[in-house]
Amino acid sequence: MRIENTFGIEAEAREVITYDSEEALREALVRIHEQYEGLPLLHIGCGSNLLFLSNFEGIVLKSNIKGFVVKEETEDDVLVEVGSGEICDEFIAQAIRNGWYGMENLSLIPGQVGAAAVQNIGAYGVEAQDVIEEVKGISLSDGTERSWKQKDCGYGYRQSIFKSELWGKYAITRVSFRLKKHFEPKLQYGGLVKAVEVAGLSKDTLTAQELRQIIIDIRRAKLPDPAVQGNAGSFFKNPVVSKEKAEHLLLEFPTMPHYPADEGKIKLAAGWLIEQAGWKGKSLGPAAVHDRQALVLVNKGGASGRDIQRLCEAIKRDVKERFDINLEPEVNFI
Repeated sequence: MRIENTFGIEAEAREVITYDSEEALREALVRIHEQYEGLPLLHIGCGSNLLFLSNFEGIVLKSNIKGFVVKEETEDDVLVEVGSGEICDEFIAQAIRNGWYGMENLSLIPGQVGAAAVQNIGAYGVEAQDVIEEVKGISLSDGTERSWKQKDCGYGYRQSIFKSELWGKYAITRVSFRLKKHFEPKLQYGGLVKAVEVAGLSKDTLTAQELRQIIIDIRRAKLPDPAVQGNAGSFFKNPVVSKEKAEHLLLEFPTMPHYPADEGKIKLAAGWLIEQAGWKGKSLGPAAVHDRQALVLVNKGGASGRDIQRLCEAIKRDVKERFDINLEPEVNFI
């Protein structure tokens, strides 16, 4: 069966199973262990952060657990538990309609709520970990349920425990978000203040819906639609380097974008590095670097996962040669 993925790569699995409840997942796991014992399992969301290098010789699982429920509520905030199969952007839109704030800057990032918790998605100074309070999942080996508080999820920049030691071991079923009832716009990153002004709005009277629309407009202007041109969004992580390394680079490249990171380190813009290495808008066979955002690799049509991988490796080589920086893919290679 074909595996859906936003890169538009042709890849198949022995079987693709979609479930809509924890009980349905457990029943599927029992059947899988009886019928396909020994075959690998892969849990995916919308396939928006995956690069298939070949067919997957196993079983693919996909969550369709929908809905959300308010678990706690005060005058200031609300704790809402969301099914992992909800489209994250659709939940953000609903949250704003309900007067629940904190996720506006994550608008239009593709993927499901479960994947957002796994990837620790982030944009414009906000990360999923900022609003996640608890994650629930089911073991793919024995069907038992487990929950993790935010502090136990091992969150870091585009990182979590679910991408490292627990990778492939659990299916995320529900995610609880702690959201505010009073809107406080986060505009300190990525030129959002200027974007607000260009839109003819004031940062002092800005509404959550207006901020969401600004971010949607920015993303649509610089990022290709996967339905039109296959891609996985940002392909590489922005590298985090020591302060000394950043200072050394700034002596040679004084216009290099850089931002404060945790533990006194400095985050660099991978897109800028790739562009400076000469790859923006360039192709390698049917794979290419997007002409408006160098952080995005695209399938021009008919590209295989190996084609995308070759382009990735060529970019990494040239960035390493020019800046002595090792770029790390954000996309998971399967």
